[in-house]
Amino acid sequence: MSQDRLKVLLIEHDAGFARTVRDMIGQARELDADLRSAPDLKVGLSALTEDHFDVVVLDVSVPDGAGLANVSLIKAEAPKLPIIVAGDLDDERVALEVVHAGAQDYLVKSQITPGWLERSIRYAIERHRLDMALLNAEEKYHSVFDHLVEGIFQTTPEGRYLMANAALARIYGYATPEELIEGLTNIGTGLYVQEGRRNEFIRLMQEHDTISGFESQIYRKDQTVIWISENCRAVRDAKGRLLYYEGTVEDITQRQQAEEKVRDSERLYHSLVETLPQNIFRKNIEERFTFANQQFCRSLDRKLEDVLGKTDFDFFPKELAEKYQQDDRRVLETGEPYETVEEHQPPGGHKMFVQVVKTPLRGDDGKITGLQGIFWDITEQRLADEKIRRVNSLLAQNRKELRARNRQMQDDLKMAREIQFTMLPQQYPAFPKPSAPNESAFQFTHRYFPAGTVGGDFFSISALSETEAGVFICDVAGHGVRSALVTAMIRALSEELKPLATDPGQFLSKLNRDLYAILKHTGSPMLTTAFYLAADWNSGVLRYANAGHPKPLHVNRGSSQVSPLVNACGKGQPALGLFEDALYETSTAKLAPGDLVLLFTDGLYEVHNAANQLYTQALLIEGVQRRAQLGAGKLFDDLLEEIRAFSGETGFSDDVCLVGVELAG
Repeated sequence: MSQDRLKVLLIEHDAGFARTVRDMIGQARELDADLRSAPDLKVGLSALTEDHFDVVVLDVSVPDGAGLANVSLIKAEAPKLPIIVAGDLDDERVALEVVHAGAQDYLVKSQITPGWLERSIRYAIERHRLDMALLNAEEKYHSVFDHLVEGIFQTTPEGRYLMANAALARIYGYATPEELIEGLTNIGTGLYVQEGRRNEFIRLMQEHDTISGFESQIYRKDQTVIWISENCRAVRDAKGRLLYYEGTVEDITQRQQAEEKVRDSERLYHSLVETLPQNIFRKNIEERFTFANQQFCRSLDRKLEDVLGKTDFDFFPKELAEKYQQDDRRVLETGEPYETVEEHQPPGGHKMFVQVVKTPLRGDDGKITGLQGIFWDITEQRLADEKIRRVNSLLAQNRKELRARNRQMQDDLKMAREIQFTMLPQQYPAFPKPSAPNESAFQFTHRYFPAGTVGGDFFSISALSETEAGVFICDVAGHGVRSALVTAMIRALSEELKPLATDPGQFLSKLNRDLYAILKHTGSPMLTTAFYLAADWNSGVLRYANAGHPKPLHVNRGSSQVSPLVNACGKGQPALGLFEDALYETSTAKLAPGDLVLLFTDGLYEVHNAANQLYTQALLIEGVQRRAQLGAGKLFDDLLEEIRAFSGETGFSDDVCLVGVELAG
């Protein structure tokens, strides 16, 4: 603990108990502390924003609080501050609930003594310090774990990943370990190139319980092939039963490629001198043959011993032999390689075109001792070159046509984008009719940003009666043409369901059945989340249903509180189009004048920054909370700017849609 005076914040509505606590702190022998009292939770939270405290003592029953939920509110405001909860009940279960809620201690108010209070404060601060140290240690461990060069894994014996670090995900071509675990569900069939390689892995593990340097070719996510080396051990329980395999993976592709290059070089050398179809020979300074490979001997129809020591004049017509030796002398005199295409006529054969390369040979002293020549028949190549020229001309024409088609596709996508934007509300309904838009009882606001040319987000706003408005928002997975087509279908279906629009639960249930009936024939269902609400400006009653969609936020302008709209049953309900008989529950809430309901799609908060940190829903709620008193348009724009600033250059990777429904004051 610091040697400075401690600052203690007491949130307590009972003035008498507050004086008692102040007196006890004053009587403490080893606790040098200043006490600040707050009569309710609101004042206490305000004090946390104004000043620094070392510990909070909270009465669990403050009138404006929510019981143990107050602990979460304080931790949201000051996450690194230890909390001691005081209450009237002497019940071990209550104490456990307090600790589970995030507090460091629970004190029974009637049993508090100066010594007990002093110990509780000191122990709470120390326990919190240890908790923070442990958390920092865990963060450092995960940082090291995720930044190792080697991949680390745990798998079931059946071949499913239980754990993987970031390095393994990178080696296998996945963006995150979670994507690897979800995408690669069968190692035996989805990873190894060689069939049965996983079975060999299992056999060795069963025999030895460990494997070192198990080298294999594997498919990355993009189906490219790399080499890996695995080290693994079997993890068993106390009774010797196999629990899982754990080990490391190293990308050895470069090493394998280097070794393969050495092997290729050796094979190439052997091929050059004996097995390649090229003709290879060597001559000394007098231009007599000192070496010839089998291909050259076959072209001369001579044995090797009949070639060695001879000259070109012994095998070729005079004019060709003179040409060959003229080229030889050029290499021997200049010391430079010589390459040409020339006519060649083997004994008893027809003339042909050959590609010739001649290079000087040097002794240890650097002096030229002869030359080496290689030549091969390129008659067919000459014919092939002409064919290639014709094909290239045809390819150029095809590329021109393809560019024209691409331009047409881009024009089609632009038109699709324009059509999709016309599907969105072009103007908002006014309540009651014929009120001017700025005098309407409901004020609507929206922001819509597709990630691609066309998007998978959609919303609609309609008048259900003179007093009631219906607002629908949905998010189809992805942000391409398929998603846009599904949103178009949903728009058409929702128009047909206008008779059910006053009952959100029935509306979503019927929409789900209709969408399921369409998508089941495609063989590839599209994940579609949706939220629908019906709000009455006259009564302030808000009825809504949720199909797996992010919970909209209710901004209570009177209390500046922001809370998600949760289902009355307390449970989530499935997305649309997945289960034919899914039923959706209608829940209710009450709107006060000035309140705002903020609907949005997950593209708003599923944003990463350069450090791969996620802008969470909790950060979103905090951002709205800070702007609770702003008008909807200003709130939306400031919030979007905050998220863009958080993401840096990354920006939004998914479609973003925000819709605001504000009950006029």
